[in-house]
Amino acid sequence: MSVSAAIRRTFDRFMGGRGEFSITVPVMDGALKPNDYLERAASLAVVEGADNAVALGDKLLVSSGSRILELGADGSGRIHSEHDAAISCLAVSKGGALVVGLDGVGVKIVGGRHDGMLIDRVADDGLRCPTAAVFLDEDTLVVSNGSAEFTAAQWSHDLIHHGRSGSVVRLDLANGERVQLAAGLHFPAGLCLRQEAAEIVVAEAWRHRLVTLDANAQSQPREMLAGLPAYPGRICQSYSGGYWLALFAVRSQLQEFVLRENRFRRQMIAEIDPAFWIAPALSSGHSFKEPLQSGGVIRLGIHKPWAPTRSYGLVVRLDADLQPIWSAHSRADGTRHGITSMAEVDGALVATSKGKGEVVLIDHVALSEPLGLTMPTEHAA
Repeated sequence: MSVSAAIRRTFDRFMGGRGEFSITVPVMDGALKPNDYLERAASLAVVEGADNAVALGDKLLVSSGSRILELGADGSGRIHSEHDAAISCLAVSKGGALVVGLDGVGVKIVGGRHDGMLIDRVADDGLRCPTAAVFLDEDTLVVSNGSAEFTAAQWSHDLIHHGRSGSVVRLDLANGERVQLAAGLHFPAGLCLRQEAAEIVVAEAWRHRLVTLDANAQSQPREMLAGLPAYPGRICQSYSGGYWLALFAVRSQLQEFVLRENRFRRQMIAEIDPAFWIAPALSSGHSFKEPLQSGGVIRLGIHKPWAPTRSYGLVVRLDADLQPIWSAHSRADGTRHGITSMAEVDGALVATSKGKGEVVLIDHVALSEPLGLTMPTEHAA
């Protein structure tokens, strides 16, 4: 950190919350205006711990714990494969190879010319927290390692400990070459290829932003979308142009305050069960010990949709320039929280609600239309 940056940081803190010490959270408005579209969407299947969804040809694969399930159009499912650790990410190549991220272990290739390959280290560092992956071609894979200290399942630990040890690496599966495209990231949680610019889009969760990296060499991240009101996770391309972005947890002023009050934060880590930390979660409302309940039930036992909440469901559609143009929500009074991935299958968008354990089918009319046409509103049928 330069001297001028250190002085500015000290001044921001002294002035009571400027810059990175601000506890304000951007409001959801415009393309992010709250609605109940996710709550009204059709349910495709109930899958405990549904996390990663990818389309493999005309098949829909969804991870659940250490298993990968293959779901049919009617919601029926069968086991595609089982693995030795919890699955933290999935990606498919054009040739049909499947990369499986194994939490705490590394990444494994299933099918294709590199079938059975396991990559558990990059240079001198372990690959213990694979959060997302994308194939550049059949021999080249880009993987994000969310944290060098915690596993993917411990994402809230990384946030509370001010984690900034994430990295993005390019792996040559044919000759074993490893190139680190970026390091020192604040939990890179999603990756997507931006083909028109030979760039990789990275969702940097703890900085609430999307950045791009050069797919061919190490480069400084280029900020494309910042100031998100929730934590961005996995991102995928839309067949009709643009991208889909899952935001797996919502921000709040109380959480932002705790992240900046180091004495309280350290005492909370030392004395409180992590399940009850003042931290975001994929689901909430399961225990009276949870924080952020005071404004939840206002009168007559009714949970208000605008109430404070630890968990939230949010899917955002982005245009080709990575700017929001439409969103689907499950608010505080909903249950389809913790949206962790999306996949387009047969003209519809499939989203996984890990918080509820459900695969949701969003019949989005714009999937087969060019960007810029009328999007459904919160009152759409």
